[in-house]
Formats: sequence, structure tokens, C-alpha cells
Amino acid sequence: MAKTNSKVKNTDKTIARNKRASYEYHLEERFEAGVELQGWEVKSLRAGKANIADSYIFLKNGEAWLLGASFPPLNAASSHVVCDAMRYRKLLLKRRELDNLVGKVERQGYSIIPISLYWKKAWVKISFALAKGKQEHDKRADVKDREWKVQKERMMKHDVR
Repeated sequence: MAKTNSKVKNTDKTIARNKRASYEYHLEERFEAGVELQGWEVKSLRAGKANIADSYIFLKNGEAWLLGASFPPLNAASSHVVCDAMRYRKLLLKRRELDNLVGKVERQGYSIIPISLYWKKAWVKISFALAKGKQEHDKRADVKDREWKVQKERMMKHDVR
């Protein structure tokens, strides 16, 4: 009989996802960046405790910063470290990408919205997009299209012989 491994590895590399991003914004160009973290934050992320739903990215002094992401510390975290769950976190991007983002945000009025936080090998990466806000009628149209796709799938499923 084959030996079973009691430790089941999580194959999903996603830590946190911003589900409302595609509902609230027109996502246009996507980027990937590394996140500068402290040790207690990495432990918290390994435990799956992260929330990027209300976060956003802003550019200051030629650098990109993640604000509003919450990584609550673990109870077993070291007591000599001051843990600020809502601190600014620097994003690691190349200069060319930063210059491109600055141009689009300042001249064309885009916002930078985080989409997901995930593991890439041993590194924590964040996927974000240049986005423009949706109007209320755009949101209603998206809901209508989604409902039509579901209804169409139901009709096709019952129509198959």
C-alpha cells in the first residue's frame, strides 16, 4: 500500500484577491511587482492572513507604494517588533515601468488598483492594473452581460440531445 503524506501542500499560490476591482474599474494594462516586506508580514502571509480589497497604489518621489493593504500579525509574532498592519509597503519596480506609470497617472488620469497578491517561488508579488473608474450604467451593463451568459449556458445545456 502506498504511503500517504499527512501534510497536504496548497497548490494555489494566490494569497489575496481584490474581487471588486473588475466591478468598480475598467482594468486596462496589467503589471507585476515585488513587495518589500518585514519578517512578521511574511509569516502572516504564509498563514493566509491578508486583505487588499480596500488598498491602492500611489506614486511618490519616483517610487510606488502600496497603501491600505492589511496584513494582521500572528499571535505568535515576536514581541520586540512593532507590528503595524496598515503600514506603507514599497513596491519593487524597474525605473522604466515607474516612469511609464507616472506618465499614465499624471497625464491621462489613470488609477493604479491592486488585483491580487501571490507567491512566485519564494517571493511575494502583487499584480496591479492601470484603471479608470466605471460609471453606474457600465456596472449595470456588466451585470446584465454576466446574467445573459449564465442564462445562455442553461439554455445550451438543456438543448443538447
